[in-house]
Order: sequence, then structure tokens, then C-alpha cells
Amino acid sequence: MNIDTRIKFRHLLCFLEIARQRSFAKAADALAVSQPAISKTLKELEEILAASLFERSKSGVTLTAAGVAFMRYAGPCVQALRDGVNSLREGEHEAGQVRVGVLSTVESLLIPEVVRRLHQRHAALVVNVATGPGAYLLGQLRVGELDLVVGRMTDSPDIQGLTFEHLYSESMTLVVRPGHSLLAAGAAALGQLGDYPLVLPTAGTTIRKHADSLFVQCGVTPSRQRLETLSPALSRRYVLSGDALWVAPQDAVCLDVQRGELVELQLGVQEPGGSVGICRNSALALPLAAEQFCAALREVAEAYREGLFS
Repeated sequence: MNIDTRIKFRHLLCFLEIARQRSFAKAADALAVSQPAISKTLKELEEILAASLFERSKSGVTLTAAGVAFMRYAGPCVQALRDGVNSLREGEHEAGQVRVGVLSTVESLLIPEVVRRLHQRHAALVVNVATGPGAYLLGQLRVGELDLVVGRMTDSPDIQGLTFEHLYSESMTLVVRPGHSLLAAGAAALGQLGDYPLVLPTAGTTIRKHADSLFVQCGVTPSRQRLETLSPALSRRYVLSGDALWVAPQDAVCLDVQRGELVELQLGVQEPGGSVGICRNSALALPLAAEQFCAALREVAEAYREGLFS
């Protein structure tokens, strides 16, 4: 059966942007067109496909089962065309490019070493790194805007329908600035945890669930005075400037601890954390540069597991 020639590139762009933004108004802004134009374009596509692609509600729009099925092919189709156009631009066909979403838990430790190894091995390679909440990055992966997402995300409902490759398990830890009063409190430190400001991952994220679990194990009610963020840089600066406690993934603070810039509180409990790995969209063939990135990441992760890299 031939492809229906009534389906135009603008139909696919409209569909993917609505799926990404979950809003007709935001999709219209992103594509620099009016909201009625977005609605008209989507209606044309739904009529061609004889299927409803989105469900509308007061909270926004969500994909129907038909929409999910169509997005599995529309995203890779649009990205393949973009790649083809880019490959013909002067000089760009000579350099590979990989687009990676990176969660904050691995941003500062593994990824710099992965990029260093890749640039040692390949004369022309562009590594485009996007950061942000897991749900946002997985959404970008699902519609073909990213080749890979790296981090801890197995507990996220947004991972459904995507492929995850485990690299290693990462636990949570509690760190403070050097000289913090809790470091000299000994066994009494456990009962004093609720008296200090906290730095926690953003509520609703996968990593926050593991952070909350650490306090459950300690049997302590967390302080209501909190900084909630996914930024390691902001968390680090805030903790170093006062008496706050940072519930952090080991990856985010191990270099600081090794350099003596932060100190782990030894509480006699450990939260096992979650699985860190590579997530990809199996409906989209990986570009060669993305395969090369995965190979280097596996090498660095293995060295990290064995204690040979830090």
C-alpha cells in the first residue's frame, strides 16, 4: 500500500509538537503559527488517518492509543529527514553527531570522561548534551529529538515503551560541609537530622523517592526548611555556605568527598538507590555516533563499578 500523499511534513511537525508540549497553545508558539492553524492542521491529519490522535481535557492534551502508535513512526521519520538534509550541508556530512539527554546524577562524573575518550578517538564528532528532568528528556527521546538518555529512570512511568540498558547501581548519601557540627555529634547525629535545612531532589522525580527512603530508614522526620533542586552546582554552593544537609546520589558528590570539599555523614544506614543506565527509543535506529557514545559510556561505567575511575 502506498503512503497517502495527502500527509505533508507540516502535519507531522504539528503532531509531534503537540505531543511534546501537551498543549495546542504552546505548540502554536513553538511553531510560530496561530492556535487555529495548529487545530486545523491536526484535524486534517486525523481525517487522513481516520483516527483521533489526542484526547482533550482541562489539564491539556494526551495521546490516544492511536496517537502513541503513530508517534512511534512519525518521530523517527521526521528525524531521518532532518539527518538527511544536514548530511548534505557543507562539511556536516564529515562529522558525526550524537544528541544525549543527561540526568543530573551522572552529568558531572561520567559524561566528561566519556566525551574525552570519544574526542580522542574521533577527529570530527559533535556531542550535544541536554539536561533537565527525566520526564522532559524521555519525552524528547520518544519523539526523536534525542538519541539517548543517560541516568537513573527505571522507576519513571515515562519510560514505558522505551528500552533501558542497566550500567550500574547507585546509592544515596548524606553530605555536609567540612566542620559541620553533626560530624562531631557521633551517635546523636541521627536524632538531630531534622533540625537542619535540607537539600533534596525535586518532588515527584525518581531520585526524590530514594532520597525520602533514606529518612524513612533513619526514622527521622525531615526538616520543613528545604531547597528542592536537580542542580548539583546550586546544591553544592548552598551546602558549603551554611549548615544544610544534602541528600545526594553518590555520583554527584564522590569527587567533592575525595577532595575533602564535602564530608559524608556516617549514619549506619544506606539507601540502595536505583539503576543507572542508557535509555533509547527502539523504534529509531541509532546513528553511528550514538553507538560510539554507548560503547565509550559502557567502558567508563565498568571502570567506575570496579573503582578504577573517579
